[in-house]
Formats: sequence, structure tokens, C-alpha cells
Amino acid sequence: MPSTHDWINNPLGVVEGMFAASQNNPNAGWEAKAVEFFKDHLKEKDAHTWVPSLNDVPLHYLKPNSLVKFRCLIQDMFDPEFYMGVYEAVDPPTKAKVLRCGKYKDVTECGVDFDSRNTVTAERQTFYCVPIPGENPWVKESYAGSSQARVVPSTSYAPTRQKRSYEEDDDVDDMDTQPQMQREPRTGPQSPTEQRGNGDCKRRETEAPSSQTASASHLDLNFPLPGEKGPSCLVKVYENWDGFKLNDTLEVFGILSVSPALSALADKKDSSSSLLDPTECMETAEEQRVHSPPASLVPRLHMLFAKPLPHNNPLLPCATLEDNSAFLSSTLSEMASVRAELLTYFTPILLGDALAAEYLILHLISNVYSRRDILPLGKFTLNLSGCPTVASYTERFYQIIQQLVPSSYYLSMSLQNMNQMRFVPKKDYSANRLVSGALQLARNTSLFLDETQLEQGQLDTTGLRCIKLLCKVLPWSSVYISFSVTPQSDCRIHLQSQITPPHMEEYLNSIHMHPHASQLNKFRMYLSVARLLNYSISDEVTKSVEDDFVDMRKDDPQSISAEDLHRMLVVARLLSLSLGQTSLSRDSWLRAKHMELLRRSRMEQHTCVNGNEP
Repeated sequence: MPSTHDWINNPLGVVEGMFAASQNNPNAGWEAKAVEFFKDHLKEKDAHTWVPSLNDVPLHYLKPNSLVKFRCLIQDMFDPEFYMGVYEAVDPPTKAKVLRCGKYKDVTECGVDFDSRNTVTAERQTFYCVPIPGENPWVKESYAGSSQARVVPSTSYAPTRQKRSYEEDDDVDDMDTQPQMQREPRTGPQSPTEQRGNGDCKRRETEAPSSQTASASHLDLNFPLPGEKGPSCLVKVYENWDGFKLNDTLEVFGILSVSPALSALADKKDSSSSLLDPTECMETAEEQRVHSPPASLVPRLHMLFAKPLPHNNPLLPCATLEDNSAFLSSTLSEMASVRAELLTYFTPILLGDALAAEYLILHLISNVYSRRDILPLGKFTLNLSGCPTVASYTERFYQIIQQLVPSSYYLSMSLQNMNQMRFVPKKDYSANRLVSGALQLARNTSLFLDETQLEQGQLDTTGLRCIKLLCKVLPWSSVYISFSVTPQSDCRIHLQSQITPPHMEEYLNSIHMHPHASQLNKFRMYLSVARLLNYSISDEVTKSVEDDFVDMRKDDPQSISAEDLHRMLVVARLLSLSLGQTSLSRDSWLRAKHMELLRRSRMEQHTCVNGNEP
């Protein structure tokens, strides 16, 4: 039986051993047994932390053909491709012909008999995967910090540290090439991690001695968000690829392939490249450039299996909440107290407006749990108006959200962004790929729209199309709004400041916006758990809600509509979950009604004073 060292460092040895053993028993189903072998080993305690991750280990530290993992989003799906699943080759020591397994490989060995009748052609699918867009620094740092993988550089130099993230590598690369290569323009405020500094030449001893940075500048890695860092990867899928969808988030466990022959194919320097890819003659030059990028920049990952990610919060257990009853029970017992702490934390940030703080919590734990036709159930976008006019407020507000949720994106609705940014993915037929857009985000990503950045000017055709698109996205999709003044939202609330400091900047500086790490982690766990909880309404409470609705409409049928009832039910659901309650109680329903009454009354007063809706 292979040792721990073998199955991580030499997974192909495990696969080939099972393939060889299957020749004496063709009905053994060796492919399924091989996958089960790795799944069983990864079920051992902390075994998944032994596997190096493409997300936080530089590629030049990883051993080719070793087992690695990748936390990613499926950005594009290419056409299926054919490969030699079984082929016959000459064994150098004996000069005899032997059958070899071509699965989980990009390149066959020398001495292949292409005329052999024993060759078996198989089919596999290719996904173009990128790191989860907008994944926040605290998430990446936590995942990297929990890794127990032992990695060493694949080159001959000796680094002073064993683990570094892609972000650090890219920072150094950016500095090294600063005079020649323009840096990506910023689209949002700096995060606390980015404000710590980029370091200097003291990190150069851990750089890979290669010249790939210049090549990378000519290759579009097709990240949905500008300024994203980390690897993109071609994931080769062998089984059940119809079960995956575009924009799915996965953790892929597979065999890493960075064969130089793949780069030769990409550069068209190898005259025998057609043997490596029989479909080459069917692709245009543009398709080849996109579908066969250099493996040193876009590695190949041959999937053994993948786990769908219901969340990407490293503080929660990998198993579902239902499968971890001890964790769930302990967390539910503390949710009401953590909610109270979070409300206390948000209230001064929202200038003493406790009602706005309540709605912000509800928004942050909302998610689309189901779709009825095209209607997303559970969506609760938040429109917050009346914020301070000082420029730093929205930036600080976003940094607070960024420290609490696993994935988020700040979108400044400036004229330049509206007129120039690409929001939705678009099919590029010449390259046969899906060109990404800023709204190609993973499920439960918090999108923070800042309309305070709008200035006088003219929206061109692209800008008008972007505005129309946002108005369509907000009511129908699973994209969430953390801060905006856009009219299309599920809940609008005007910020009612309870504090009128003479100098807003001084007040904002005095607020303790970054609590202790232990409290931050409590908030992070609370928000993710509340979003993942199941929820139900008993028949008894349903009847009570229906009776209330009838009573409210008796005196004034125009006082409440079916849309208002739906919003109250959503608020009641989120209010229950925020307290750790998985079913609606009469008390939670009455509290939700009261909150909605206060909010609607405030909005009506604001409309009367200003003469229009915010």
C-alpha cells in the first residue's frame, strides 16, 4: 500500500499500479478504485491540509505530477478533447511492448506505437478555472496558515521560507518590472492587508529564477475582476462533467501537469506538436493561444475529484453543518449574543442608527436559497442612502464589510468605470472562449456599489448599457448589494444619523472600526453560519401570518400589498436566522412587522421632506 509520501508526491504511481493490476482482471473497475483511494486517504484527520494548494503556494515550489488542490471558480468551459486513454509503448529495458495508461497525463512517453490496435481513445472535458473572484485577504491568509504541506522549490536555489502566497510573488514581480509595465489601475479602496506595504528586495531570494513575468504580461488570464492575483488553471475533467456548471465554486484535487512540451505546443516551436494535440489542425491560431497557454503560467490540473464549496469561510468546518452536529449546536447557542455584539459594532459606524444596523445584519446573512421560475427566493438587497458626504466614509464602510465576509467587490460607479468596464461575460467567437466581466462572481459574493463617486458628465452607450444591466441584475440575480443608492433594491432605508459631530472626519477616526481578531472571527463565523442554516415555517404560524395580512388590509386595502407581505416574510426569515432560530416564531413575526413599520414610516417622512424618493 502506498505511503503518505507516495500518494501525494507520486499519485501517478498509484494510478499506474492500479492500471497494471487491472490487466489481469478487466472487470475490476480500476478507475473508480483509484479515485476512491485518494478520497479515502483525504478523509483521514487533517489529511487535506497535507496537500499543497495552488492558491497559496507558488507554482515553482510544486513538484510536477504531484497531488495538489485548487479553490476556484469555473470561469469557462472549453470543448471536449480526445486523448489516448490506453496506448502501447516499447519498454526500454526489455524492448517489449507494454500497455500504458494515458489518463491524468498531457504528454505520452517516447516509443508510442500509434498503429497499435490496442490504443484506446478516450474523451475528457476542460474547464478554465480562476481563484474565487473577490476572495478577501483574511480568507486567503487563514487557508494558507492552516496548511501543513511540505513544499520545496523545484529549482536548485534554497529559499529562506517554505510558504509564500501568489500575492507576495506578484508584488515583487510588479516592482521588478515597474518602469516597463504599467500597473493595474485601482477600482476600490485599499484593504488593510494592502496597506501594510509591499516589501523590498529582501524577498528576492525566494523568487524563482525565471523570466516568465514578461510573458505573463502578454497573456490575458481572464480574471473577472481587475487587479486579481493568483493562478488560473486548465482543469481536465474525466468523469461526470455534466454535473458541473459555469460559475460553480469548487475545491479540485488533482494531478499537476506543467510539462515543457505544453509550452512548446503553445509557442508552435515543436514540429511534432500535432502528436500531442490531434485537434490542433481544427483550431485557429487565436483558439490555440487561448486554449493552450504556456503551462508555466497556466498549469494543467487533472481532476481526480472535486468538492463543491457551499462556502469559502476557512473558520467553518469542511463538512456541512448537518454533518457536524457538535459545531452546529455550539454555534446556535451563541448566535443571539454574537448578534447583539455585531449590532453594537455596526451602530456607531452607521452614525448611531440602530435600525439601519439591524437591516445591515439581515442583508449580510441573506442568500438565494431557491428559485421559482426566474424569481430568486431569499434575495435581500439593501439600498442605504443619506450617508455622510465625506469621501472616506464609503471606503471605510467597504473595508469593514471586507473584513467580515469571505468574498466581496467594491464597484465605484464613476463615469469612467461605467463607460469603460465590462460587466457581463461575452463570448469571443474568434478565440472560442468566454471573456469574463466584473459581475461574473461566485455565489454569495457581496457587491458594494458606491454611487457617491458619480460626478457630472455624460454616460456613453456603454455606460447606459451598464446602468440598465445593473437595474436588471439587482431584482433577478443572486448578486448582493452592500452599499448603494440605486433604486432597484429589495429594501431601502435612509440613514438617520443620531450623531451630529462638527467634524465628521474626526468622528470617523475615533470609531473603533477594527475589533480584536477573536471578535472578528466570531462575527465572520456568525454571518456564514446564519446564511447556511435551514429554515421552515409551521402550518400554525403560516395561518397566523395569513390572518394578520387580512386584518391589516381590512381598514385600508392600500396600506399593504402582496409585495409588502413578501418583504415582511423575508425580513422575518432573516431575523429568525440571525437569532439562531431555524423556524419562524410568533414573536419573530411581530418583531419583523414592527421593524418594517418603522422603516416604511421613515421612508415616507423622508419622501415628504425631500419631495421624492431617495
